[in-house]
Amino acid sequence: MTRRVVLWRHGRTEWNVAGRVQGQTDTALDEVGVRQAAAAAARLASLRPVRIVSSDLQRARHTAEELSRLTGVSVELDERLREMNFGEREGLTWKESWERFPDLMKAMLEDREERFPGAELHAEAGARLSAAVTEALETLEDEQTLVVVAHGAVLRVGVCTFLGFPEATWRTFAGLSNCSWIALEQISPEHDTRWRLTEWNAGTLPEPVMSDDG
Repeated sequence: MTRRVVLWRHGRTEWNVAGRVQGQTDTALDEVGVRQAAAAAARLASLRPVRIVSSDLQRARHTAEELSRLTGVSVELDERLREMNFGEREGLTWKESWERFPDLMKAMLEDREERFPGAELHAEAGARLSAAVTEALETLEDEQTLVVVAHGAVLRVGVCTFLGFPEATWRTFAGLSNCSWIALEQISPEHDTRWRLTEWNAGTLPEPVMSDDG
């Protein structure tokens, strides 16, 4: 009586290596990213997902297609799963962001987030991913798995939003490595509708927890 959703970050890109903010810029997987996607898909395929829903940005879509190829499940695209829109920070490195927007960067790190020019707030990005996941889960039945393929920042804040964590706690959760995932499980949907966080930044298959007292 378990439902599972795996939220999977895309493989590596050249901008990841360079430390550039990608946001909604449509960058492609690099050679390492392609290999990462294939290797992770081989593990996730054993969960036999019934649906694969992906951001329409190519780095996520191509990652999702590796899992689709192994499972025969078609990829559904949802723009709400796109990475957070970072506005004028996109294309900049962390150092360049501090040089150009020192006050906004300081406010963000002090949890006094203000809007960068042309950008979303973290809460706005989290809300749209949470809404997309909630909608996708409406068709998920007992003993079924949904895979959502998206991006690091929007997955972090979106999962925190979905689970109801206060925004002040979101920075407690580390970012996701390329092609790693978050797993959530609803253990007894008929009697308990809560979703539990079972894996964070994982690269191995989620396994059921038999007990937490030993």
